[in-house]
Amino acid sequence: MSHVIQGERVTMPVRIRDAAVASAMFAVPAAPAQTLIDYSGLRVATPIPGPARPTRRRAICSLAFIRYADGDLGPYHEFAVAFLVRPPDGGPIGAFIHWLPVNQAFTLDAGRTIWGFPKEIADIPIDLASRIKRCAVRFGGRTALELAVKPGLPMPGGAAAPKVDAYSCLDGITRRTPWTMSPSGVRLRPGGARLTLGDHPVADELRGLGLHGARALSSSTVAHLAMEFADATEVRR
Repeated sequence: MSHVIQGERVTMPVRIRDAAVASAMFAVPAAPAQTLIDYSGLRVATPIPGPARPTRRRAICSLAFIRYADGDLGPYHEFAVAFLVRPPDGGPIGAFIHWLPVNQAFTLDAGRTIWGFPKEIADIPIDLASRIKRCAVRFGGRTALELAVKPGLPMPGGAAAPKVDAYSCLDGITRRTPWTMSPSGVRLRPGGARLTLGDHPVADELRGLGLHGARALSSSTVAHLAMEFADATEVRR
């Protein structure tokens, strides 16, 4: 299977041979998180029960920035806002990609065309060389958000899950994409992330979840990450 993007043929699965990642996971109120992703038809997972009342249950919001150094879609930067979700068929918990700005046009077109990922063009400066990893997402010089991730402790090889289903919803179509990962140089710690929200609709959404200045559940960095993305399948239209 292949796709033609901007006159170039992209053969499936798409392979990323080297990327570097910094990420943080936050507990957020499940009810507003569900309202935020209702357009997808998916349900947020609530692995953290609230005290006594179901209305206090917590969902998981993941924020990540990635520098793609070598892959089939070329080099680029990306920022992801995702939520853990329960798939409609009752399978393993997956990741719903709610927002996915990138800084290159080819990966924008490929992501939207092949997988229905909600990509848009932004300026995404990333610093992964310093002790504290930093990223910003900007539109026309205006900062939407900034994320800083402190270093953690080294984890043994294979600590991260090698496979996960990524879900997306674009133009009213919800899709599932098998996603395989092979990480090395993983560091993990509790807390360790600082999110600053600026001027953008997604920043307002995250602010509505209580994330401005919130303490992360955990944060991590991956020095080298290889990945494969298979073709997407529709799960809801």
